[in-house]
Amino acid sequence: MSAPRPKPRQQGAALLLAMIIVALIATTAAGMVWQQTRAVSIEAAERARAQSGWILSGALDWARLILREDERGSQQRNAAYDSLDEPWAQPLAEARLSSFLAADKDNNADGGPEAFISGAIEDAQSRFNLRGLVDDAGKPVPVQLAALTRLCALAGTPTDTADRIAQALGEARLGSGDDAAGGAPIKPARLSDLVWLGIEAATVARLDPYVDLLPVATPVNLNTAPREVIVAAIDGIDLGTAQRLLQARQRKAFTRLDDALAQLAPGTVLDPGRVGVGSAYFRVAGRLRLEERVLEERSLLVRRDNRVDVLQREKHSFSAPLR
Repeated sequence: MSAPRPKPRQQGAALLLAMIIVALIATTAAGMVWQQTRAVSIEAAERARAQSGWILSGALDWARLILREDERGSQQRNAAYDSLDEPWAQPLAEARLSSFLAADKDNNADGGPEAFISGAIEDAQSRFNLRGLVDDAGKPVPVQLAALTRLCALAGTPTDTADRIAQALGEARLGSGDDAAGGAPIKPARLSDLVWLGIEAATVARLDPYVDLLPVATPVNLNTAPREVIVAAIDGIDLGTAQRLLQARQRKAFTRLDDALAQLAPGTVLDPGRVGVGSAYFRVAGRLRLEERVLEERSLLVRRDNRVDVLQREKHSFSAPLR
């Protein structure tokens, strides 16, 4: 008598089980590969981020060195002024990082990373400083309020802009003490913080080229300020007079206030508390493009007591546009 043949149903079940096992193995392997790829990508991104931070930190240290050397030069020539014809005011156009490393014999222009760096140092006192707009009691300073009103008119902002900014800063100043109420506005640290105080973002953007918010009240540097800011800082002059000051400083920087006063009509008063020819506060902007990532950093520096300190640092990272 012959042996019984296996049933087709048992063969089908065995084949199905084998297919399920293969599918599970393939899925597990694919998951492991994906996790490994993701880990490698995260590690590469973190490494690129760290490298970018180191490079921009080095660029910031270089800017600090330039400003310290500029101060030493001012002390040697016994003339404390800052102007746009000095080395610190020359921007760095985008350049490949390896071109800076080429000075090292172990590096060359073709062997460095695909990184491009650019940056600039800007005199923060070339702008009208809102910090002096209100006094310690939170009340508007009349001459400063009138100056900001002129500047807002030249910038094309609403007519009540200066009054609203003064009111907002006054309320924030009163609300920043130890006895501040719980609902008091936060004392702003940057110009963009004015949006928190109810000033429209479009208005802040219009004022941005002419206005700043520094930690303490500072005079406007007549060697670096645009003509609109000069009109605001000096009572009784117009844009034409301010333009003549710009032309005069291009020929020769003002080393003292009397040099600027000589270019103005008789009877014009220059208040040393509102205008000057030197600066202590500077903003440094750095930009690094590393492969498809871009990292930008903006810092506020103060130069005092023969050193340069960093007061603020802001970083922004984003993807570079495809070319």
